[in-house]
Amino acid sequence: MNDSPRRRRAAATCLAVTATLLAAGCGGEASDSSAETSSLKGTPVKVMVWAPENTQGSAQPGVRLTAQAYEKWVNAHGGIKGGPLKVLTCNEKNDPDEAEKCAQQAVADKVVAVVGSYSLAGDRYMPILQKAGIPYLGGTGVSAAEFSNPLSFPVNGGTPVVFAAHGRQLVEQGCRKISGVRYDLAAAAIVSQFLTLGVTSAGGAAPKDLKVPVTATDLAPQVAAATKGSDCVSVILGTHSDLFVTSYMQSGVKTKLGSVVGNLTPQLAASTGGSSSPLEGAAITGYFPPVSDKAWKDFTEAAAGNKDIDTSNGANETTWVAFKVFTEAVSKLPAISAKALVQELNTTQGISTGGLTPPLTWKASTALPIKGLNRIHNTTATELTITDGKIEWAKPGSTFVDVRKVLTATTAG
Repeated sequence: MNDSPRRRRAAATCLAVTATLLAAGCGGEASDSSAETSSLKGTPVKVMVWAPENTQGSAQPGVRLTAQAYEKWVNAHGGIKGGPLKVLTCNEKNDPDEAEKCAQQAVADKVVAVVGSYSLAGDRYMPILQKAGIPYLGGTGVSAAEFSNPLSFPVNGGTPVVFAAHGRQLVEQGCRKISGVRYDLAAAAIVSQFLTLGVTSAGGAAPKDLKVPVTATDLAPQVAAATKGSDCVSVILGTHSDLFVTSYMQSGVKTKLGSVVGNLTPQLAASTGGSSSPLEGAAITGYFPPVSDKAWKDFTEAAAGNKDIDTSNGANETTWVAFKVFTEAVSKLPAISAKALVQELNTTQGISTGGLTPPLTWKASTALPIKGLNRIHNTTATELTITDGKIEWAKPGSTFVDVRKVLTATTAG
């Protein structure tokens, strides 16, 4: 662990790769309000959400759709302090210039907050929001600025937390010789270090670190290397994890697979045999309970009938959680404003998300004491598995696992 200072300094740089590993122009127009809002006579509460759409790479249209589903749902249930929630949307197109325009539009429209969005360009939009005093609530942990800027209020612990927890889960499920397969990128190498930290903290041997060229399409060599002498393989290839699984199935090996959310997905399990898929029983580490958990009841009802909202998508789930936090926080304010919301979030004793996370707080005393990651306050993850082609709790009675001690132990060098 004597390299931990270097790991901590480099930690923030790993967050950009989360777009690859965890993901499955500015309109500036409010989404259509639901019919139910006609009876809401209070002052409208205006927020913005942005995400990349109609673009190559990490397009996340479900983030906007989830926000609009929440808008309709909350307005049908009385709105916010008797007024309608108005969600303004912006397509940041995976373009830092467009993300900056989205932030400028949020300032021009005087929104109370930017909620549950998705963008890699935090270094461009966070300074704009900070100058205007507008909080960035939720986000998906794909930008280093989300975990360092004082106006950012993440609801999960992003890459550091989920990979440290994943390493521990693999060891706890009996994995003794582990291989991690990831892209040959510097950021992915940092992610691999958090996986190693989790494994070794649980008493396991450091995983074998196998690199995949970003242009590779046939991963037979990587499958052979990963499964040789290993009893478990963590597949960290994001939406291209299917390439590994295809070569894995062709090889005929039976080594157990696992990953974090957004890699080995229910859709991939369904396309490879459902309950007979090689992904059956895979160790999956996430931020939240599985969709089947009763805590997601409102989200699943709000998304019902919309085939374009994947309720198991981590970015969509984070957006829903962020909106729940926003609603809870502003309901406590005598007068709703960005400034008052920031004060409430920074001093709250704990905001309930109805079981989707532990109670959330962003008090200075609960910050993760690691430079560049000090806006991480929620250091919990969930241990899940794929059962009958669906992601479920790894075992009955499972709950949140806190890896704060695992991460902060590195400060001792």
